[in-house]
Amino acid sequence: MKKIICALITLFSMVAITPVLAADDTPVFELRVYTTHPGKMPDLLARFKNHTTKIFARHGMENVGYWLPTEQKNGDKLHYILKYKNRAAADAAWKAFAADPEWIKVRTESEANGPIVAGVESTFLVATDFSAIK
Repeated sequence: MKKIICALITLFSMVAITPVLAADDTPVFELRVYTTHPGKMPDLLARFKNHTTKIFARHGMENVGYWLPTEQKNGDKLHYILKYKNRAAADAAWKAFAADPEWIKVRTESEANGPIVAGVESTFLVATDFSAIK
């Protein structure tokens, strides 16, 4: 009996998450958090404002929004969200972005006085059926 119950729970769990995992055309969002080296936030913000957002858009990455926490201990975190057609499009966009000659030039020039970004956190998300943003 325990085996049957475990099997049913496993089966229902797989059925419940399969649509999310299998939907190749489901838009995905990426929440990214950048931590800067001390004193480098103005450099990061200028790079995003003047260059990065435009390069993202050229590669099919939709700029949803950019935020700074209202209370930052060291003033070193930038949070932003990008939207993609699907997860495969996200992977392709990041690959193209990393190889983009303009991005390589901008990154190199903006880091002439040292690296700007100390760390990056990335989480991919799908919208719930009751989300205002889809």
